[in-house]
Amino acid sequence: MSKNRDEFVFLPLGGSGEIGMNLNVFGFGPPSHRKYIIVDLGVTFGDLTTPGIDIIMPDIEFFKGIEKDLLGIVLTHAHEDHMGALARLWPELRCPVWATPFTMYLVKDRLDEAGLTGDVKLHEVGLEATFSIGPFDLRFIPLTHSIPEPSALTITTKLGTVFHTGDWKIDPNPLVGESINIKALEQIGDDGVIAMTCDSTNVFTPGEAGSELGVREELTKLIGEFEGKKIAVASFASNVARLSSVLHAANENDRSVCLVGRSMHRMVGAARAVGIIGNQPVLLDENEASQMPDGNILYLCTGSQGESRAALSRIAAGEHRNVSLNQGDAVIFSSKIIPGNEKTIFALQNQLAERGIEIVTEKSRDIHVSGHPCRDELTRMYGWIKPKIAIPVHGERRHLIEHARLAAELGVPRTHAPDNGQMIRLAPHGPKVIDIVPSGRLHQDGEMIVSANDEGLRQRRKMSFAGHVSVSLAVNKSGKIVGGPDPRISGFPEGRDGQGVENMLDDIADIVERKFDSLHPSVRKDEDKVEADIASAIRKYYRHQPGFKRPVVEVTVLAV
Repeated sequence: MSKNRDEFVFLPLGGSGEIGMNLNVFGFGPPSHRKYIIVDLGVTFGDLTTPGIDIIMPDIEFFKGIEKDLLGIVLTHAHEDHMGALARLWPELRCPVWATPFTMYLVKDRLDEAGLTGDVKLHEVGLEATFSIGPFDLRFIPLTHSIPEPSALTITTKLGTVFHTGDWKIDPNPLVGESINIKALEQIGDDGVIAMTCDSTNVFTPGEAGSELGVREELTKLIGEFEGKKIAVASFASNVARLSSVLHAANENDRSVCLVGRSMHRMVGAARAVGIIGNQPVLLDENEASQMPDGNILYLCTGSQGESRAALSRIAAGEHRNVSLNQGDAVIFSSKIIPGNEKTIFALQNQLAERGIEIVTEKSRDIHVSGHPCRDELTRMYGWIKPKIAIPVHGERRHLIEHARLAAELGVPRTHAPDNGQMIRLAPHGPKVIDIVPSGRLHQDGEMIVSANDEGLRQRRKMSFAGHVSVSLAVNKSGKIVGGPDPRISGFPEGRDGQGVENMLDDIADIVERKFDSLHPSVRKDEDKVEADIASAIRKYYRHQPGFKRPVVEVTVLAV
């Protein structure tokens, strides 16, 4: 194919092979001067494998050196896994941003926190807006999800149209926003769609996700069963439809609501600012809530996933300065367990149960529905859009492969389950992988953003699993030890007799002295060589200790 021929390409840099951290790139033009737009720029969150790291973002190495060819960022909705990296990574991208009103409200809030207000060119557009960015003609298509203003996108170039779903479900009775416009989707399909890039989260789940209306009715009934008791409801702050349901259920049961947790205040404030949630019921601050009778207050809390610093964890530990729950009170988890969070959630629930607090989850009551499409909903979407190519996104590898299989069963002529970093030509003659570009993860460590492969982070991970050994000694000009060796170790157990660490320190000191004495006098004056040889001897010691892990070893020789 000619290098000067126009191509319509798709490049996932996040969200294909994982659920979260979405970053999708669309490009048009010949390879020599192709133009790009980004659709969504999200985060995921750290776990036990990333000690000290809370926020993880997609690597944007691909854009280095071609920033002038990046024309804009378009956000489909305001969930963290779709827009949470915008303020953090925008200084390296420096392009305009398009979003609908609710999403833009939160974008401005985040940019203000980052000190970028006024630096970013923002385009707030309507819920069914059409607009152009360079060679791309775009249209927002309202769908239903668990947050206000979720939008699909039609992305049209001279080579045809791609339909990008974003996050969605089919909710026949949405409590926030309008129902899906099926006729509009059918018209898009009739007009012709090259490819659909589509949410894969629930591809293994049969049936449909269900409506938020049913959750609202069940929450109203459930809250009425705890007369005279304090209630806390834990949910995702970003699930604005659920927050609306909780507010309604509280009002129906003559309970005032107190928001607990910064993100709760942020989301409810955004929803009220754009008119999505009204001003009923009246929200109380924490001091006002503490003065209310137990049966007339409901706390709406962050922390449904057992996050250690979230509001509910501090309440469970009795460490919250204003909110307390007692025996007989109730905590309602109106959320699902995100895979990987089981241990932290169960630990939190055990802590609550130990204090005599009743726990209600979606396992026993119908108080949660997913915001993503199940198999029957996917089937309906393919029937409406009728794409020639199916490109599953927003899923782990197993989700993408199963989604591609489902699409083929539904009659889609061609499918491709992508990996992050695969540049896929959609037209002409697609799908075809035409390049593999840099991809990966960036970690936010305090105020710094670094590669996941950063040596310091690698050492931290190793220390967290295997401990740390450091030794210092002072050597004079004659090549003799005049101070130390002084070994220090951390991250090792004391042992059942309490002598494990002391014995290990003695062993290390002996190893250092023996190794130093074995060195030729000329070598002893080479600080770097001495440090390397002694560190090697200490590592050898740990290799020969049955059952011991291999710690990070650091040796410092001071010349005096």
